[in-house]
Amino acid sequence: MPHVRGVTGKFRLFGHYVHVQFLLLALFEFAVIFSISLATYNYFIVVTPESSTYSALGVVAKLILMAAVFVMFMVAMGLYDTRQRERLSGLVMRLIAALFFATVAMAVLYQFSPSLSAGDGLLKACAVASVASLAVIRALFYRFIDGRVLLRRVLVVGAGKKALFIDRLRRKADMRGFQLVGFVESDVNQASQVDQNRILKFDKSLCTYALENDIDEIVVALDDRRQSLPTDDLLNCRMSGIDITDTLDFFERESALIQLDLVQPSWLIHADGFKRNFIRSSVKRGFDILVSVFLLVISAPFMLLTALAILLECGGKGPVFYSQQRVGRNSRCFNVHKFRSMKTDAEADGVARWAQKEDPRITRVGSFIRKYRLDELPQLWNVLVGEMSLVGPRPERPEFVKELCQANPLYKERHRVCPGITGWAQLCYPYGASAEDSMSKLQYDLYYVKNHGLFLDAYTLIQTVEVVLFKKGSR
Repeated sequence: MPHVRGVTGKFRLFGHYVHVQFLLLALFEFAVIFSISLATYNYFIVVTPESSTYSALGVVAKLILMAAVFVMFMVAMGLYDTRQRERLSGLVMRLIAALFFATVAMAVLYQFSPSLSAGDGLLKACAVASVASLAVIRALFYRFIDGRVLLRRVLVVGAGKKALFIDRLRRKADMRGFQLVGFVESDVNQASQVDQNRILKFDKSLCTYALENDIDEIVVALDDRRQSLPTDDLLNCRMSGIDITDTLDFFERESALIQLDLVQPSWLIHADGFKRNFIRSSVKRGFDILVSVFLLVISAPFMLLTALAILLECGGKGPVFYSQQRVGRNSRCFNVHKFRSMKTDAEADGVARWAQKEDPRITRVGSFIRKYRLDELPQLWNVLVGEMSLVGPRPERPEFVKELCQANPLYKERHRVCPGITGWAQLCYPYGASAEDSMSKLQYDLYYVKNHGLFLDAYTLIQTVEVVLFKKGSR
């Protein structure tokens, strides 16, 4: 099949990079769910003098709401996560779970607002009918996208240290948005570090080769641009309609992170993002207040049960809550509140320690509430008083922050925004409790600081449901 240019890749949506393929998939599946619900409605609902009073526009609005909620729960189950590596059977199970929880959520909503319901039984019938259709769509989609047919064809200029980072992207999940054609050595005197089988040799100009091989994008990954940058060749490629991208921009777009090993202060100075204005801050603050109040109300029974479990385990002799100093926005310290999940003498010697896997300091109840993030619920109070946000870099202890800032001065830049209960790093990186893990998560935190907005916040919150249900990163 011939290569189709300009169909795939990523684009910015409210500052956050979104895969075109997965956005189109979401829109298509939304249309499929809506069509199924409309067909189901027309089949099951008998028009009577009473029901004829319903306007067609009103029915359409109700069905659009249903389809939107279904897609939202599919997002929450990680079904639009480009890093998803499960087989089709696992994706189908996630799909069933998403539609089940969406059905429950809509049923609860109908109890509080019956006027939103489009008919008895329609919701369940639509959910059941959607499973088979969406499973087939998913099978075809992954067969198509993993077949590399519509992916952007990428050529890398350079074969040294910078190019090696791209060469390490070997999993299909890492390259869902592009197809790596190969590497071109710009400086033959420099030792190459990439896979020799991926280095291309040709006796024609770079532009001619790129056009003949349907190259959509060239990534400049040179360790020393001043001596080996093929300016004329790259200019010809750009004027011929081929995109030219810097290595850091490429990683930001494809991996949703800022590659610390490659970043220079000059890149941060000239890069877009890092926007701050009163309207954005006000909208984010209003969003935090509304959602945190809602979460406090619906989580109140779980918080009460958690408190009782802690009291029963310690025989009423220990505190239920635990407060600890953390570093917040503009490096100001505040007390973060949690349900106590460790023994009361966890740090009797006064030495700050990272939490470890199977940490002996964690109680039995503490292990459970950490697994399902219930210990974090009291932090909703921190959000209400403005010390934290729902989404942002996770706050660390002053002792650790001092150590991490010494290791990498860029660590302090994560304090440009409010810390969060959940964050972009928590979605993209497995749980880590060490200085090395913190440096890895910093790459995602800097991406959030650079591109944060209401869209990325909402997306992160919805995706956090997957983290909690599938116990990703809990310790």
